[in-house]
Amino acid sequence: MLDTMKIPCEIIVWYVLPIVRREVANELVNVHHMSQAEVARKFGVTDAAISQYLKKKRGDSAIIENSIKYPEFIGKIRESASAIAEGKSTFEMEMCRVCRTVGEMGIIDEIYQQLFGVNEIKCEGMCRGVLPKI
Repeated sequence: MLDTMKIPCEIIVWYVLPIVRREVANELVNVHHMSQAEVARKFGVTDAAISQYLKKKRGDSAIIENSIKYPEFIGKIRESASAIAEGKSTFEMEMCRVCRTVGEMGIIDEIYQQLFGVNEIKCEGMCRGVLPKI
């Protein structure tokens, strides 16, 4: 267990976004047949970063991968990757949508429980006004 409690946004940055990027990159390259360079441009990162995501050298999170909710999480990733690939949404909007969904699914609560032994500190209105209604 960690000594210092982190705010939910820090948990998202350290534990959620990397695996989301990895899984979305994987879907875009392997399912939607986008090049690594195309995905890198959408993500705003280098081609090398995408290569590392695809080789699982970046973006691992045992807490999320071992969660009973992981299959549902992957389902949301697939929806987001499809929306990006089809031009129905942007990478940025889908990252916000997945982060909000992770909170709604209780995965952030699981992370807090495993790291700190307590439930998540709720941030009311996270991403409010940024995302359209689903």
